[in-house]
Amino acid sequence: MLHVAAEESAAWAAWAEATNVGDIAVEQLMADTRALSEAYLTGDPARVFARTRRLRDRAFGLLEGRQHPRQASDLYVVAGYLCTLLAWMSSDLGQLRDAETHGRTAWLCAELAGHPELSAWVLSTRSKVAFWDSRLRDAVNHARRGAAGRPRGTVAVLLASQEADAWSELGAVDEARAALLRARGARDQLSAGEDEIGGLFSCPEVRRANYSASVLTRVGDAQGALAEADQALHSQPAHSYGTAAQIHIARASALLLLASPDGAAEAVAPVLSLPPEHRLEPVMRRMRDLASTVARSRWSTARPAARLQEEIDAWCMTTAPRLLALSPGGGAG
Repeated sequence: MLHVAAEESAAWAAWAEATNVGDIAVEQLMADTRALSEAYLTGDPARVFARTRRLRDRAFGLLEGRQHPRQASDLYVVAGYLCTLLAWMSSDLGQLRDAETHGRTAWLCAELAGHPELSAWVLSTRSKVAFWDSRLRDAVNHARRGAAGRPRGTVAVLLASQEADAWSELGAVDEARAALLRARGARDQLSAGEDEIGGLFSCPEVRRANYSASVLTRVGDAQGALAEADQALHSQPAHSYGTAAQIHIARASALLLLASPDGAAEAVAPVLSLPPEHRLEPVMRRMRDLASTVARSRWSTARPAARLQEEIDAWCMTTAPRLLALSPGGGAG
């Protein structure tokens, strides 16, 4: 009986030791996730989405098998970041409901992994989705909840910037300015190399400046917005075509406030030259807001202003979400 009991213990140990994934494979999955996060900043969003979906499916498949608890935790982190990427991309491609679904799954992965930084990026993404879905109080709450966890890395800067963005859209000037100050404070406390993934999951100075310029424009501080935009465009390396486009739009909006419609038209020219696959939903929304601002201005009947509105209307007819919807099997969900 004693011998049989020992054999049973040995058999169970052999079963418990078995795994369907090795440490090198998990490391490669994380490396591939970093590559996709970088690729999204400059690549075709639909193509990067498809690659991300395939890698997510691979991570999910591995999690359905058996692995050591530490390896399972690492796989949940990978799957969580990939679902967060899919959520961000889905919202950029105009599919907010699908983005929310990916975000909920990403949150589950972060909870199962017990990973604070992933949790913060999930909440940042959900704040972004809520903002574009006009759920501005939810956007504020997600951003605050993410910041409350005191996450490492540049996500703290992004969360405060997103909170400021939502407050400014709500017309809460004091709250928006206070959040901008917190974003600057979080930036000043950073040390190099703190972001786990990088790429989309990072908030360099140019990205913070983009949010700041948009917020300052909404609260009527045109000079401050212009200073942020100019500094970002002239002294910071580009983060992504989407960020650069929004900075140009913020700059154009500030110039309109400063009674320079010709300057505004010149400022937005780089956005009008974006290829259709890079015309993401947030950029399109901001372009439409700019056209509305022009239409409400005292120059609305002047030929340059009318031409700018026509150009924006034509530009919005060929965007990444529209191309995806018209393609065979279109849809980002």
